[in-house]
Parts: sequence; structure tokens; C-alpha cells
Amino acid sequence: MPPKISTGNPDLDDILYGGLTSDRLYLVEGMPGTGKTTLALQFLLEGARNGEKGLYVTLSETKQELQGVAESHGWTLDGIEIYELVDTKAIEDPRLQYTMFEPSEIELGTTVDGVLERVNQLRPKRVVFDSLSEMRLLAQGSLRYRRQILALKQFFVGRGCTVLLLDDYSGEDDQHLQSIAHGVIRLEHLLSDYGGERRRLRILKHRGSGFIGGAHDMKIVRGGLNIYPRSVATQDSTETATHLIDSGNREFDELLGGGLNAGTSALLLGPAGVGKSSMALQFAITAAQRGERAILFQFEESEQSLFARAAGLGYDLRRHVDDGLIEIINLTPGEITPSELACLVRSSVRPDPQGRSVSIVAIDSLNGYLNSMPHEKHLIIQLHELLQFLSKESILTLVVVAQHGMLGQSMGTPIDASYLADSVVLFRYFEAAGEIRQAISVIKKRTGRHERSIREFKLSNKGVEIGPPLTKFRGILTGVPDFVGEQGSLIAKDREQH
Repeated sequence: MPPKISTGNPDLDDILYGGLTSDRLYLVEGMPGTGKTTLALQFLLEGARNGEKGLYVTLSETKQELQGVAESHGWTLDGIEIYELVDTKAIEDPRLQYTMFEPSEIELGTTVDGVLERVNQLRPKRVVFDSLSEMRLLAQGSLRYRRQILALKQFFVGRGCTVLLLDDYSGEDDQHLQSIAHGVIRLEHLLSDYGGERRRLRILKHRGSGFIGGAHDMKIVRGGLNIYPRSVATQDSTETATHLIDSGNREFDELLGGGLNAGTSALLLGPAGVGKSSMALQFAITAAQRGERAILFQFEESEQSLFARAAGLGYDLRRHVDDGLIEIINLTPGEITPSELACLVRSSVRPDPQGRSVSIVAIDSLNGYLNSMPHEKHLIIQLHELLQFLSKESILTLVVVAQHGMLGQSMGTPIDASYLADSVVLFRYFEAAGEIRQAISVIKKRTGRHERSIREFKLSNKGVEIGPPLTKFRGILTGVPDFVGEQGSLIAKDREQH
């Protein structure tokens, strides 16, 4: 079996389990503008970096246009031979001034013979044909076209040359062409109901080699294609190293039975404004004080607002951010895709240059995650796969979830908490003596014991304050808790933030 060679795109190589099998012919298909030329140039430039000769045969674009594409990515085409199948002298003929070529005036055999002769002279290791749709027009018939493709394949057999055939995808599979090719890569361009356009890459076939199937999100950026491989859940029998991670608040840790376990996920569940995000921030600040890293993925709150809220709680968030112990990543709604987020998380949780590992990841909020990708399906399944990855990395993941509504039994949860979370911390408002106060309880902890009491908590300039268990408290599960105890058992008013 011939060795594999790099496509020039590390993420595509990962999808192909190491790259393309060398000395084979591949089909790259997609609508115009999906990135076929960019992918092909990356392929040839990778060969040039390795000292391999490359040949770009163009029927649809001129050399100047290809150089323009390369310049837009900051590339130079030095070391790549460009062979134009367009007779520039013929184009200057007034009879042909409105077209690059007339199929009826050009003999396909003569055209292809010129390419093969150039291949024999150059002896390239990598060749790109752009595009087959022009050859299809030249052939003036499907039978002749397919025979010519077969002849091309036979010509390259045994020449130690890897070939990419670019073709415009019309929406219908050319099964004959796909059967001839050793592998098929399809680039897709989709429009979403909101936000930017969506691009995806799929491997339809890679004969004799495995690959990650399904659709992989991608973007065309300066420098080539950014491909975000779809994460694949693996069944790993090895146990995840775990230990208790405390919040830095003694009363809250008592409520949690000592803290939350590394390698687990916890939902912070409650109505808007009740203090869920501040509790997640409490964990991040405490981790930073231990010299561990924490990453906050923000779908809703801006960085400036987060700094202001942290200062109001008495947290020196900016110092920890400047020290590289807390990283804030703001995500733009409508512009992120599930695979892109998964790749971003995987790259972010790697140890930093100082060797400091990540112990806390907070997603704020799940509602923002769902609303930022309204055109996506199966988002919860994809989030579950992401949480499984973080679990294997022994990272505690905090997911903030805002319930619909503010009070009463009408409050709803956008997801099935038992499916996503190992632990669930419930936040509620309650009324006492004409005042709105906040209560906190732990209703689930899969990995150990926890306190089953309900405690009052308050956000002040001292951070998160949690009082003793509220024994005179009822109706918590109705969504409208009712406190019937003594005022003296509540957190004193003079300790509130003003």
C-alpha cells in the first residue's frame, strides 16, 4: 500500500486519518465558491514545501486569476507549474472574443495530449485539473467524456503522481466518475436562516482507508480553509482521574458535600438574574487563586459587563485574566457552528506554555448556545459529546441554564437536565417580609453525597454569601418558595451590596 501524503491542511489530514493515499486519483467536487481552488492550491503548496514538483492544469481560470487567489491568502506560487489550456492567441481572434473557447472548435484529444506531454516533461508528484466541467463541455457527450477520464486515470497509473480532479457539483451525483476516483471530497455551501453562510466538507469515499464520516464545518479565511472536524465519541474504558474541586465558599462546599468532582458537569439552573453566572465565576476565581486555569465561554454577557460584575462582587478578575489564569472567550450569535465550538474548546483546554492545565470550563449560558445556532439540529447531542470530552480531560464543566419565566410553575427548562449533567444546582427567588431573596439547593449529585437542605444566598461586595439551612422553607418545587421562619435566620440586610 502506498504511503499517505499531507493535503496541506492538518485538520483535513486528521479527518482522512493521516492524509491522502499517494499515487492515486481523487475527485474534489462542489459548487462554485466553495473552496475547491483554495484546497487544491494548499495541496500543491504542501508538495512544494517538501521539494515535490506540482502542476496546476487550468481550463477555467487564467494564471493571473490563480495568482490573485494565492495573493489573497498570502501565498506565492513559486515552485508550482501552471499550465493553461486556453490558447491566448486564439482568444485574440475577433471571432472568439466573447468566449474563452468554443467546444466545437477545439478537439478534446488534442487538448488532453498537450497536458500529458507536459506531465511527461515535468514529471510532477502532484497534479490538479481545474475543472472537469470544462472537459465535459469539450467532450460534447457523456460517453466520450467518461472514456477520457478513464484514459487520464490509466495514464497516471505507475507514474508516482497524486492527482486532484476539481468538478462543479450540480446537485446530482456522477456515480461513474465517483467510482473511477480513489476518493471523493465534497465541499458544500449552505444558507442559514440567520447569520453567516455555512460551509461544510464531507468525505464520500477514500478507498482502502478509514476516515471520519459526516459533515465537517469549515470556513474560507486568509491562509486557506479552516476545517472543524466533527468530534467522534469514543468508548474509552480507562477511568477519569477525579478529585473534589471546591468553590472557595465554605457554606456552598458544605451544600455540595465538599465540592464538585473533576471530570463531571454541573448545571446551574434558575430564573434570570438569580446569581447563576456569579456562582460559576466564584469557581473560576478560586481555581485561579490555586494557580489553575479557567475558561469562560460567554454567549450573552460582554467582557466589559463581566469585569464590572466581578468588581462589584469584590473579585479581581482582570488580574487573573492578565496572568493568563482566566480566559474569556466571547462568541458571536449566528456565526459559530457546533463543530467550530468543539474545536475551539479542544484547543483552548490544552496546557499553556507554562504547563498550567485547565480545571474549570464555564458555558454561559446554555440558552445562548441554543439561540446562537437556531438553524442547527441535535445541538444537545453535540453538547453532550463535548461534555464527554471535557470529562476525559478531568475538567469540571459548569453550564449556566436560565429557566423560562421568573416565578411559579410556568418556569420551564430548555433541556433534560438528567441527560446532560452529573450535578444540578437549583436557584430560586423567595419572598420574606415583603422582600425578594434568593435560595440555593443541590437537587442532584451523581458522584457522591450532598446536603439536601435549602439555604439562602446573597451577592454582595464580599462575593457570594450563603446562610445556614432554611428549615422553615416550603414550596421550593412549585417554583414559588415560601419562607415561614423567623427573620433572624436570614442574612442580615446590612451585609447587602448597595
